[in-house]
Amino acid sequence: MSEALLVQEAGAAPVAAPASGARQFWLRLRAQRAAAVAAAVVLLLLLAALAAPLLAALAGQDPDTYHPDLVDSAAGGVPIGSFGGISADHWFGVEPQTGRDLFARVVYGARVSLGVAVAATVLQVAIGLVVGLAAALGNRWIDQVLSRITDINVALPLMVIALALLAIVPPSFPRPVLIALVIGGINWAGTSKIVRAQALALKSLDFVSAARLAGRGRWSIARRELLPSLAAPVITYAALLFPVNITVEAALSFLGVGIKPPTPSWGQMLTEADTWYQSAPTYLLIPAGLLFVTVLSLTVLGEGVRTALDPRAASRLRIGTGREERGERTKERAS
Repeated sequence: MSEALLVQEAGAAPVAAPASGARQFWLRLRAQRAAAVAAAVVLLLLLAALAAPLLAALAGQDPDTYHPDLVDSAAGGVPIGSFGGISADHWFGVEPQTGRDLFARVVYGARVSLGVAVAATVLQVAIGLVVGLAAALGNRWIDQVLSRITDINVALPLMVIALALLAIVPPSFPRPVLIALVIGGINWAGTSKIVRAQALALKSLDFVSAARLAGRGRWSIARRELLPSLAAPVITYAALLFPVNITVEAALSFLGVGIKPPTPSWGQMLTEADTWYQSAPTYLLIPAGLLFVTVLSLTVLGEGVRTALDPRAASRLRIGTGREERGERTKERAS
């Protein structure tokens, strides 16, 4: 006889089945209002980046079309009109000197800035996973060599190395791809250290010992036993790496070695805005504001993911559906 029938025969109230791991994560994340709002903002920004051509067409503008009639050439290319040339046709105004539509440039710039951050984060996590697992599962000699390589990588100044590499690579190489490779190829040591520490702790547990006694190889154990257990810390760390990589891309573009014109990116817009922020403030405020909102939202979302994946931190959250919470409040008022 099943457990459910025994409970019903005993006259006890039916017990709801425990939620799955994915549902538990979703409930914990949704219980954090700040993280839920941040997730909505990040999703909206990603959708806007993916739908950049559609949004630009909706606004009736093209990011690369020059409009010399919208700037005052006698004044050095200052946009005609108030606050950077904002009008019904140009929602964010126009660029100084060129008159290109700023809204179209911003949404296309989001594709570059967010795309570079995503690619760099994926590359960092992939390299860190391989190096960390190899160090944890290899013999002592392999562990020592890979650990020293990781320590050297930690000591490397990211911005200095990135500036040197980006300066010597020919301009013909696709710049967004190059920046993603540089950021991801240099800054992977943090992921490697986390993976190695967690994998070493898991190696001594019974389920890993049982898999080893069953004759399975090291990489089979890593793929089928260790990776599922490493998912939570790696996802948490990747969520916190994402805003860092966006900031690094913007900083490299601001320093003049990142995305090159005419390809738009938020950092490249900030580079050009230092000359025009008084006469065309939107050229500075809009990309800077979007960069600030994106980094803040991603940071808050990363903290929310960390809390949702950590059972100890999640135990302090009040989790439940809207109906359950309303029922609890009704019971509290009745008592």
